[in-house]
Amino acid sequence: MDLSDAALLLAAGLAAGTVNAVAGGGSLITFPALIATGLPPVPANVTNSVSVFPGYVASVAGSRMDLPRGRQLWILLPTTVVGTGIGCLLLLATPARAFELVVPFLVLGATAVLAFQDPLRRLVGHPADLSPRRRTVTVQAMVAVGSVYGGYFGAALGVMLVACLALVLDTTLARVSAVKNLLSAVVGLTTLVVFALFGPVQWAAVAVVAPATLVGGYAGARLLRRLPPVVLKAIIVVFGTVIGLYLLWRALR
Repeated sequence: MDLSDAALLLAAGLAAGTVNAVAGGGSLITFPALIATGLPPVPANVTNSVSVFPGYVASVAGSRMDLPRGRQLWILLPTTVVGTGIGCLLLLATPARAFELVVPFLVLGATAVLAFQDPLRRLVGHPADLSPRRRTVTVQAMVAVGSVYGGYFGAALGVMLVACLALVLDTTLARVSAVKNLLSAVVGLTTLVVFALFGPVQWAAVAVVAPATLVGGYAGARLLRRLPPVVLKAIIVVFGTVIGLYLLWRALR
């Protein structure tokens, strides 16, 4: 790795940490940057997953005041760990082509759910009207699917989690984003452990990107708390749409 590669990865890490805290999808900045330094796709993906973990931790620290209290949040963590582990194993053991074709539609679908949140709520019922059991099962299912995705690729995981959780949780978008940050950090920790043991991680790149995402993640989380809900929702919808279209273009080219 030469000086220009290190500078590129440093800038990408700062930007990705900030974006992950605000909207999710920062891996679409660091992943192409790692490819640009000469890494093949799978090592770049594995290295990227390990590198962005500190940024997720910083996002949790920056948004910790918005985390809901109670056991309802913590019972999601085992589901997150198991789902992420399954996603990691899929990445290491199966061809990526089929999943690459599905991912753009998952991202665009999640973004559409957030964009049309109010009409969908009228269709499925307001979160306050859902029974506790139905809400718990629905949230667990959404977290499980998102965690598998996060273990496999992870880009736009934040968009998907925010969109789905906002549909069934009766709380502010800032609190939903705080939950997203915590779940993303658990996904990141699980991928770090699995890929450190079994994946082709390029540790020199991690040493550059990881500290940068730490700084960017904390700054992004602090910025998020100052944004009005309408502005935050618009940012996530726009960013999710761009990510989905980019992934579709990359899969079909």
